[in-house]
Amino acid sequence: MDNNKIIIVDNLIKDYSMGSSFFRALNDISFSAKKGEFTGLVGPSGSGKTTLLNILGALDNPTQGDAVVLGKSVKSLSHKDAAQLRNHSIGFIFQTYNLLPVYTVFENVEFSLLLLKKGKEEREEAVMKALSWVGLTNKANSRPNQLSGGESQRVAVARAMVKNPEIVLADEPTANLDAENSHNIIRTMLKLNEELKTTFIFATHDEKVISYLHRKIVLNDGKIVNDLILN
Repeated sequence: MDNNKIIIVDNLIKDYSMGSSFFRALNDISFSAKKGEFTGLVGPSGSGKTTLLNILGALDNPTQGDAVVLGKSVKSLSHKDAAQLRNHSIGFIFQTYNLLPVYTVFENVEFSLLLLKKGKEEREEAVMKALSWVGLTNKANSRPNQLSGGESQRVAVARAMVKNPEIVLADEPTANLDAENSHNIIRTMLKLNEELKTTFIFATHDEKVISYLHRKIVLNDGKIVNDLILN
């Protein structure tokens, strides 16, 4: 593998069975991504964005073709190896914040480090650093129901970043936010991308997000119809 290419997608096809027939969600997708990209999978609902993101995150398997992520063939991974890849190297940000309501902000961010069996001091340092990245150290002891939508999504960004992953996959991360909070969230992620060289891949159709992208991969009906370098 080209050491600079951390994602290689090759003739990827994804079919879902529908009774006696099937629906082709992804149709012969091929592209690669380098370390440090700030890239969007852009297209209308049903274009295949989330399906592709799920395969890149080893949450789903291709029907044909393959995605090689950080040198690992997604279709060849066992459930255990897929979980290990996600736990160690990939952060996820969703449109629904998925915060655990009974846990504090600190505990929500800390959760993924518990899976990695980090020591207490190392966890505390990493969590507070991640909260400082998103400007929420003063909310460490708050519960999710005490946060605004923008604050909740910033916690979700901190949770994705706390293990310092090589790749962050963000699925419509601004869908539930107003314009001001959308811009704040994307600027925060762009800053992390620039400072830490973390690769960000978005699934989005939000023009506010698209305006910050460095690269736009346009999907329609499960196919890539354009691949543009923006800045």
